[in-house]
Amino acid sequence: MRKQKNGMKALFLVAEGFEDLELFYPLYRLQEEGIEVVVAGSAKQPFEGKRGYKITPQKTFEEINPSDYGMLVIPGGKSPERVRLSPEAVGITKYFFEKGLAVGAICHGIQVLISAGVMKGKRATCYEGVRDDLKAAGGIYGDKEVVVDKNLVTSRMPSDLPAFMRELMKKAGLKL
Repeated sequence: MRKQKNGMKALFLVAEGFEDLELFYPLYRLQEEGIEVVVAGSAKQPFEGKRGYKITPQKTFEEINPSDYGMLVIPGGKSPERVRLSPEAVGITKYFFEKGLAVGAICHGIQVLISAGVMKGKRATCYEGVRDDLKAAGGIYGDKEVVVDKNLVTSRMPSDLPAFMRELMKKAGLKL
């Protein structure tokens, strides 16, 4: 592994049913740049993605001190509807917004942000199946491959990952 840059650590929140590409593409891309990545879940047990890939979180939501991280990433799939049920995961998400730290959410990842109550007045995009939820939470929906609003980077689906990562890495202060 390359030397960690700027002491940056990224936190991923996951549960069963994550979209495989939306987890592993950002995870490996950030690691490639020397950013330490920690995956957190409700338990330290293997979670399986929609396409059959598995990941075992290094930490539980309860073990996370959000001040240890400079970036939050929430992959999509069915995972966010499970993650949002955890008060600890919702609290972690709120912390990142309160501190203005980088947050990336793709596809259904917006569901965690909605549950955290941080979307009112924010521009974002997401999977079309949850766009009405975003609007009902006071968010401003845009049907684009990536939408950036201050510290928040959002995308719709796996095919948007190159644009998503380009903008998220800018938020990490990485030169492309």
